[in-house]
Amino acid sequence: MTAIDAGSESTHRVSAQHAAEAAPPPAPVGDPMMIGLPAFIVGSVALGLVLVGYVPAAAVGASLAIIVAATGLGLVIAAIWAAAVGQNAVAGVFGIFAGFWLSYALLVLGLTHGWFGVDAGAAVATQELFLIAWLVVVGMLTLGSLRLPVAYTVLFALIEVALVLVLAGTSQGSAGVLRLAGIVVFVFAAVGVYLFFSSASQATGGSALPLGPALVH
Repeated sequence: MTAIDAGSESTHRVSAQHAAEAAPPPAPVGDPMMIGLPAFIVGSVALGLVLVGYVPAAAVGASLAIIVAATGLGLVIAAIWAAAVGQNAVAGVFGIFAGFWLSYALLVLGLTHGWFGVDAGAAVATQELFLIAWLVVVGMLTLGSLRLPVAYTVLFALIEVALVLVLAGTSQGSAGVLRLAGIVVFVFAAVGVYLFFSSASQATGGSALPLGPALVH
């Protein structure tokens, strides 16, 4: 090997080393569904039990420990994780539902402790305001999911139905309608379980479960 060849090889080696040092670190990987879906499911089950009357009507805060510490916090973590790995749609969905569950907890705590200056006569209207606002957002999310596998659209549509029933039951003061809403909550929690099994299958080396074709291509 000549001195010129040796110098050229050394230069290439140094350049490769500099390139490796300058290269950005590998992006984090993983599936935020593995945290987000269980967090969503446990809050849904807890809320469903409240709506079907498993606890006395006065114990509206019975589900809040789960909703704040598991569901709200878990969905925030999942949303940050999804954003970090570039899963924008997933981050958006988890961020939206983190907002829903945390605002629900704050609504219940605020009304029961009188934090918002809302008297008993305006409590029902306040709950209606909350439900209508979230009906708009979840309806928007349902329409925005039409390019996703149909299982996701079904999930969001069921959530919309549950919100409509809770709104009707709250406005009418009907325990029967609220109980029906609780049943719908259990149904969309079951859809969430199916989605989790799909993610868990992939995370453990298997294949995804069938999620159905998108309604819009």
